[in-house]
Amino acid sequence: MSAEAFQTDQGKVEIPSIVEAVVLRLRALIVSGDVRPGDRLVEERLTEMFGVSRPPLREALRVLQRDGLVQSLPRRGYIVTPITAQDVREIYSLRFALERLAIELGVPVKDPASLEPMRAALADMKAAADSGDDNAVLAANSRFHMGLVSLAGHSRLITAYEGLRLQLELCMAYNLKFRERLYGDRGDVHPRHALLLESIERGDRKAVLHEIANHGNSSILDNLDELIGPAT
Repeated sequence: MSAEAFQTDQGKVEIPSIVEAVVLRLRALIVSGDVRPGDRLVEERLTEMFGVSRPPLREALRVLQRDGLVQSLPRRGYIVTPITAQDVREIYSLRFALERLAIELGVPVKDPASLEPMRAALADMKAAADSGDDNAVLAANSRFHMGLVSLAGHSRLITAYEGLRLQLELCMAYNLKFRERLYGDRGDVHPRHALLLESIERGDRKAVLHEIANHGNSSILDNLDELIGPAT
C-alpha cells in the first residue's frame, strides 16, 4: 500500500492511503471483537460506515485476506475468519516456541537500548489500562511482545513472529475479555508485563522463561471449548 506525501516547511509528510486507512479500521473492528469471527462483511454497510467507494474497500479486504483475518467465500463475499479452540491452542503454542527461542538467544541483553521499545510499550499499556482503552491495551501488548522477540536480533525469527502477529492480537483480545468474564477483572495486564520486563532487565533467563510459560494464557486455554467451542 502506497502513501501520498506533501511537502511542508518541516519536510515531507506521509498521508496514509485510503486503502491503508480502511485496513486499519477494519482490523481494529475485528481485533476488538466488534465484528466477530464468522460474521459476514457486507460491502454496502462498510462503504457507508467508512465513507469510501467499493474499490478501496475491496482492496483493503484483499489485504486482510492475505493477513488471514478475513476469508472470501463463493456467493457469500467476505467473512471474518472463524477461529476454533484448536486454532487458539496452535497460535499460543507457536507463540511460546518463538518467544522461548528469542529469550534463549537474547537474554541477558547485550545492548540496554534494545529494551526501550518494550519500556515504551509498557508505559503505553499502563496508560491505556488506566483509561479503559482496550484497543490501545492490545496494541501496546502486541508491541511489547514484538520488542521481546526483537531482542534476539534474529531476522527470520522476527519475520516468523510478524506472520503470527495479527492472529495473536485476535487471541489477546479474546484473552482480555475472557479474563474479565471469568475473574471480573482485567487489571493485571500491566503488572504481568512489568514483572516480565524486570526479569529481562536483570538478565535472569530462567525467570523470564518461567514468566513466559505462565503469562496469563491459562484463563483462555483452560476454557476454550466452553468459551469458543471445540474444533469440528
